[in-house]
Amino acid sequence: MTRTVLIDPVTRIEGHAKITLHLDEGGHLVDARFHVVEYRGFEKFCEGRPFTEMAGITARICGICPVSHLLAAAKTGDKLLAVTIPPAAARLRRLLNLAQLTQSHALSFFHLSSPDFLLGWESDPAKRNVFGLMAADPDLARAGIRLRQFGQQVLELLGGRKIHSAWAVPGGVRTPLSAEAKAWILDRLPEARATVRLALDLYKRLLDGPLQREQRVFGDFPSLFLGLVGEGGRWEHIDGTIRLRASDGTIVADGLSEDDYHAFLGEAVEPWSYLKFPYYRPLGYPEGMYRVGPLARLNVCDSIGTPWADAELADLRSRSGRVATSSFAYHHARLVEIVACLEAIEELVNDPELMTGRVRSRAALNRNEAVGVSEAPRGTLFHHYVVDDDGLIQKVNLIIATGQNNLAMNRTVAQIAREFITEPVGADATIPEPLLNRVEAGIRCFDPCLSCSTHAAGQMPLRLELRAADGTLLAERCRG
Repeated sequence: MTRTVLIDPVTRIEGHAKITLHLDEGGHLVDARFHVVEYRGFEKFCEGRPFTEMAGITARICGICPVSHLLAAAKTGDKLLAVTIPPAAARLRRLLNLAQLTQSHALSFFHLSSPDFLLGWESDPAKRNVFGLMAADPDLARAGIRLRQFGQQVLELLGGRKIHSAWAVPGGVRTPLSAEAKAWILDRLPEARATVRLALDLYKRLLDGPLQREQRVFGDFPSLFLGLVGEGGRWEHIDGTIRLRASDGTIVADGLSEDDYHAFLGEAVEPWSYLKFPYYRPLGYPEGMYRVGPLARLNVCDSIGTPWADAELADLRSRSGRVATSSFAYHHARLVEIVACLEAIEELVNDPELMTGRVRSRAALNRNEAVGVSEAPRGTLFHHYVVDDDGLIQKVNLIIATGQNNLAMNRTVAQIAREFITEPVGADATIPEPLLNRVEAGIRCFDPCLSCSTHAAGQMPLRLELRAADGTLLAERCRG
């Protein structure tokens, strides 16, 4: 008789999901699955809307990373108009995305993940959260909150709102950078730098000590990595071309265009999840598993191009290899990317062209199909629109970063479960809290955004069940 352990849903992530651990007749783990269980269907109800509204509509898929959809939709709109946006607009969009990466990575590291590192995997789940972190280390918690506020305030200074701004539009952006915004950003950058330096120093000490096992078993396996790169293979987050690199460092594909994504990316489906399973088409499914996001961007690039970030990239590679294969290294990668963002923000706000008046190109519809791409905090984001001659959407396909990490998340969960379920699980088994949290934490490495990836709506409690093959409930543990 086979049995199933069910974690439903996973906590401290954005969205609603569950995990099942499948046991054989002897109580040994044989498989693990990460399920996404709710669906809203943004791709469908965008149909019939003008493409000019897509930036505003798709930004509302999620309140955590609306900028990512805003920019991908605006870039797709540029192509439908067949325009080249003004240089100032391109740089302002870049500035917006840097602020988005900063605030999202700060949320992931300080609010969602650091309670595990600092309070302990076996600590009371009622206190293992940002409020527990405030009690244990108020200075670090406050610094993390203010770092996220910095990114959010830059978003508001540019777009007028922290979330769901309509500032980026097909053809460019609506307004240039103001003198007041420039002064505020430059004034707050030193504090932001100090916070990320503090976080890096702390995290490296933990990697050298109590986190060594997690670095080794939290999703450490070979895969492809996909991301954008700029000229000379530099780190990129909004423009450039697509590169895939293998775990041994080999560049599998380079110079790919988002326009041809159908040729190299496939999307599989499984009956037990609403989340699709993208894969690298030449290798087939599921062998074509690849990862995206901050770790993938650092793996595919040759350099970042700013001094502090390049030094931190070299340190990450000295610890994890030229291509870091442990999913746990996503946490380190987020901190390195924050460094890169802060250096790039300082460079951009000192560019006088960002304060000029020409920030938008205007045209009528000139194409009926286009694909836009940008790097969201969680990874590469594709928007594909087909429109009629009136510019009304006929078809939409959104390939979200969390979906592209789906195969890797499933494999990560299985690896962690195999590491910590070392004895057969009996019919009268209880589910220990440390196992529950570590399996969840494997998913948190990827910082999944399930509202984006499946357009899910729901709460974030946790439920784990142990079931027999006939569905009999053998054990249960609930949280939230």
